[in-house]
Amino acid sequence: MLELIALYRRFDGVVALDGVSFRVAEGELVGFVGPNGAGKTTAMRIALGVLAADAGEVRWRGSPVDAEARRLFGYMPEERGLYPKMRVLDQLVYLARLHGMDAEDARASALRQLEVLGVSDRARDRVEQLSLGNQQRVQLAAALAHRPEALVLDEPFSGLDPVGVDVLSGVLREQAAAGVPVVFSSHQLDLVERLCESVVLIHQGRVVASGRIAELRAAGGRRLVRVELSGAPTGWVDAIAGADVVERLQSGAVIELRDGTSEAEVLDAARAVGEVRHFSVVRPSLAQIFREAVGA
Repeated sequence: MLELIALYRRFDGVVALDGVSFRVAEGELVGFVGPNGAGKTTAMRIALGVLAADAGEVRWRGSPVDAEARRLFGYMPEERGLYPKMRVLDQLVYLARLHGMDAEDARASALRQLEVLGVSDRARDRVEQLSLGNQQRVQLAAALAHRPEALVLDEPFSGLDPVGVDVLSGVLREQAAAGVPVVFSSHQLDLVERLCESVVLIHQGRVVASGRIAELRAAGGRRLVRVELSGAPTGWVDAIAGADVVERLQSGAVIELRDGTSEAEVLDAARAVGEVRHFSVVRPSLAQIFREAVGA
């Protein structure tokens, strides 16, 4: 398990992290979400030892993280950290050997990662010859080549086309399924929702919400349903005690239910006034959860 415990960090008087704490269990895929400047990159750099915290601690499997433990981590920075004039395969072998692998094992692992990520045909190219999307794939291969026991990835989906997003998503799922703790930051909240069960929401250096996405949705307390009708009169929702329209649609409405009012009551009322074309429970999106958490 990877744990960040009460991390504090200031830069020239500006608070970047204000008591950030969260953990990533083995086999868990966690999305680290927040706006630019929220503190995501700072927290990740501290976890990898690139930066030092003013206070707080990073622990791996219950012990403070030291240089030896960090050799077990795979890190992907937001800014590409590859040597542009070095050939792709040579670079991956070199980086894997820095993590302690022998030359033969490093080469075999690097070739496998390039194949998995769909860039094995570019192994002899220089990094600067690759498209931005392929550079991103190689950057991930560099994080995986030494077979890490934990992954910390900063904006790994940046610059990828839809096919690349699918490939990377599959790789991260495989890593988590193999027991590797995976935490990644992203601005693509819909992608985080599809890929992760758990999320950490950070705003202005503070964790404002964390946990399983399903539990965060339930904790919001709002119950919403979407109803679309044919031939229904306007104002039919007004007759339902404990129901309020929060969004009017061309042929229906999104309705919030107060305590004591059930979804079945709304459905019965809708059927009484017209043909129901659509009825569903509306789950708050991750973006809505974040807005509520920061009071936006």
